[in-house]
Amino acid sequence: MEALAYNTQLFFVALIFLLVSLLISTFKILREYERGVIFMLGRFYRVKGPGLIIVIPLIQQMVRVDLRTVVMDVPTQDVISRDNVSVQVNAVIYFRVIDAQKAIINVEDYLQATSQLAQTTLRSVLGQHELDEMLANRDMLNTDIQSILDSRTDGWGIKVSNVEIKHVDLNETMVRAIAKQAEAERIRRAKVIHASGEMEASTKLVEAAQNLKKSPNAILLRYLQTLTEIAGEKNSTILFPLPMDLLKGVLGRASEQEQSSAKKAEDSWPRINGRSGSPQID
Repeated sequence: MEALAYNTQLFFVALIFLLVSLLISTFKILREYERGVIFMLGRFYRVKGPGLIIVIPLIQQMVRVDLRTVVMDVPTQDVISRDNVSVQVNAVIYFRVIDAQKAIINVEDYLQATSQLAQTTLRSVLGQHELDEMLANRDMLNTDIQSILDSRTDGWGIKVSNVEIKHVDLNETMVRAIAKQAEAERIRRAKVIHASGEMEASTKLVEAAQNLKKSPNAILLRYLQTLTEIAGEKNSTILFPLPMDLLKGVLGRASEQEQSSAKKAEDSWPRINGRSGSPQID
């Protein structure tokens, strides 16, 4: 009798323990950012949560889904741009689950699937652009990749909110080539700026020449001013060109004086045979 009573006690203890375990497994608590996808006998039943929910043991099964934004680092990818330049690019994507049912039923592992899709999309999109566009137009590339990922993951119940390209790494040979290209571009800009300055200066010089042409004495004053400016250095010899136009007045007066003297000398000869002029010898 004692053995039977002992076995009966053990049976009730085991039964109580089993009932408590079933009761504990029946009640589930889901946090605010969690949802529970409930399957009844293998078929989808409903999505429950957050808070306290009831899951019937052995009949219903629950899969937890986190609805918070996931930050996923895309591994470095070897990309060949449209202008045949090999670069290494990595990125980071931000996404979250908006439909727990699709995320569990339509794809086996939505995290792995999103990661692989992000890698292939990154290679395909960047391969359609040149290196200069990768370096200068990152915002446009981020938007293109984000829109493609968002449209392709819509069937998985995933919303891709943002994509950011972090690094675009080049080999040393390409870095030197880009440096030479930048240097040549700087030289080209300097030459263009210098030529523009020369053009503006020539235009101003033409205007100044026209103004000086209106007043002949202005050029003389300008020459005297220039002599005053360069006369401060007394340790050098100055060869200053003097235009012949300034000597026209002096040369004109000298020629008039010579003509006057020659005329007076001709008039001073004695008149012979009633004619004036130079003497004649028969």
